[in-house]
Amino acid sequence: MYDGMINVRKEKGYTSHDVVARLRGILHQKKIGHTGTLDPDATGVLPVCLGKGTKLCDMITDREKTYRAVMLLGRTTDTQDISGQTLSESEVHVTEEEVRRASESFIGDYMQVPPMYSAIKINGKKLYELARSGKEVERKPRRVMIHSLEIQSVQLPYVTMEICCSKGTYIRTLCQDIGEMLGCGACMAELTRTKVGRFDIMEAWTLDEIETMAVQGEDIVRQHMVSVEDMLADYETVRTMDITADKMLLNGNRLSADQLKAPDLADGQLVRVYSSTGTFIAVYQFDEKTRSLKNIKMFV
Repeated sequence: MYDGMINVRKEKGYTSHDVVARLRGILHQKKIGHTGTLDPDATGVLPVCLGKGTKLCDMITDREKTYRAVMLLGRTTDTQDISGQTLSESEVHVTEEEVRRASESFIGDYMQVPPMYSAIKINGKKLYELARSGKEVERKPRRVMIHSLEIQSVQLPYVTMEICCSKGTYIRTLCQDIGEMLGCGACMAELTRTKVGRFDIMEAWTLDEIETMAVQGEDIVRQHMVSVEDMLADYETVRTMDITADKMLLNGNRLSADQLKAPDLADGQLVRVYSSTGTFIAVYQFDEKTRSLKNIKMFV
């Protein structure tokens, strides 16, 4: 059984579900999950959780993401990317400076309307299921954050840019919104996710490469994984004082600060909790008001 995370370099044509399904066959284990979908035509970093690492999935999705995107000006589509049905086409009469100014105006807080072709659920139905049946529903704008946006090249009608953003940001919607601001429309032509938190595309492996590792042996695969503890390395570590506290910890009970060998903790701070014998057990959160810690995630 593999426990931890592996950095998959998703190739074009695979859904995130396809990646998980193939990894289950390669690694011969069922407990596998991804940390956030990438569209089938998109490529790049897809961190995948294995075994106990699946408990990290919802914690990793909060991390910043970096993309390299190619925007095509002068065309809009129903999916907001080049694979969709064309809705409009127009000539592009904008300057490079206008493109830069419009694109960079989205840096910071940005209220974005999710696309119809997305996995977001409304009344129990995924939006893309409704879109495929010809229905369109009202979507409320959601606050996202564009931390940085750098134009790398402008070869009209194509614009290549690097974007660092918060979770939940749709880059194809960003492209459409930039095109709308420029008055010519736009859609996304290419997308590569280059970074998710600590996971970088330069240290990502294709499914074929991971399959080769698995043939070479489990130890080879583990050398290319990140352990659960390493994924939580930025959390402070604390340790229980004695066997009595160990029993409470193993049961996921609330622990008082007096039961732990712990530094001064801030209200709401997440910590890694180890038993008195030094075994990593769980992630807990400190509550200043009660001077105690509550269980957030168990890893045993």
